[in-house]
Amino acid sequence: MALAITLLAICLVGANAAQIPLTLGAPSINPEVRVNCKSEQMSITVRTNNGMFDGMIYPRGLGRNSSCMSQYSRAVGPLSYELPLSACNTMSSSMDDGTVEYYNTIVVQPHRKLVTSQGKGFHVRCKYTTREKIVTNDINVNTLEPTLLLGTAPMPGCTMVIYQGDEVAQNVKIGEQLTLRVSIDTQEVYSMRLTHCSVTDATNSASQPLIDDYGCAVDREIMGPFEYSSDGNSAKVDFQAHKFPYTDSVYYHCNVHLCLKSSCPPPPDCQNSRRRRRSEEGSPATIEVYSGLYVNEANDIPKSEQLDLVEREKALENPNNICISQRNFAIGIAIAGLVLMLMVIAAFVILLTRRRTKKDVSSGSSIYSGPYTNTAYSHSS
Repeated sequence: MALAITLLAICLVGANAAQIPLTLGAPSINPEVRVNCKSEQMSITVRTNNGMFDGMIYPRGLGRNSSCMSQYSRAVGPLSYELPLSACNTMSSSMDDGTVEYYNTIVVQPHRKLVTSQGKGFHVRCKYTTREKIVTNDINVNTLEPTLLLGTAPMPGCTMVIYQGDEVAQNVKIGEQLTLRVSIDTQEVYSMRLTHCSVTDATNSASQPLIDDYGCAVDREIMGPFEYSSDGNSAKVDFQAHKFPYTDSVYYHCNVHLCLKSSCPPPPDCQNSRRRRRSEEGSPATIEVYSGLYVNEANDIPKSEQLDLVEREKALENPNNICISQRNFAIGIAIAGLVLMLMVIAAFVILLTRRRTKKDVSSGSSIYSGPYTNTAYSHSS
């Protein structure tokens, strides 16, 4: 069976680079950031106001000995920086309009070793949508007279989503229960099988295999085998959140093999010692899917509650800023409220006292001082 596959690549919907509002205590390099969304990475162009740059660009949280960081020494002209979609703290989110948005925060720091007050952070975003993909199958039917049948069918979209309960997982803690689900669009032509799943760190410098090329679990203590749906359009596995010791973000990757429902192999029998390696020959397509999330230690503050490192340092260095802890702020508010309440009570007491004094002064008695005559004992002589 000869297969001619026509694939339309991922199409860019929009790109955005928004500067993080910061209060600066020193002159700024005022960089201008442009984002070009590509199929596997964001291509970022940075221009400074003087056309020169001596410093580093890195994703927030990965500025220390990271392969995601780029250093520039007396660079002249526009700076080029590549940010992969499947690493370096780049995360994704499915939008209501069917698109997928990838986002990250980069720091443009005009010093090659230190974090200074001149650095700036930028939120970068890219939106993608997958256009319809057409698979053309040339099927040669062996009848009395060979006939060539030409058929077309839309290739289903494929997604990987990690859930915590019913919600999409974004920030979790080690040991929390998660569900990884891989699915293709609902249709009646294709099913799917999974192989070669792994988890990597934020810089792709460390990797742990999860599912082997037979479709079986490598280490059940980390992740067990996938459970396939009855229609073959999805598979899921429950596992506990884990991470690498030196990074908070992890990425899960899987190879998805599409197969015709009529000829798709059954789910793997991982208890059988004589496993059959899945053949990729004749498969309409093999798609790599991935998804990432943040995993924190049990005593860590979630990423959503952490202040931007650059903004925090600028706030501390700015002499016009007054920093106060939440505890002291709450105590101050309570004391101010108590003082205000006492002042209101005192004013009320003074008002009542003044009104009572005024009433006592205005009140009096009427006394008759004229002559008294008792007609019962009066007589005339």
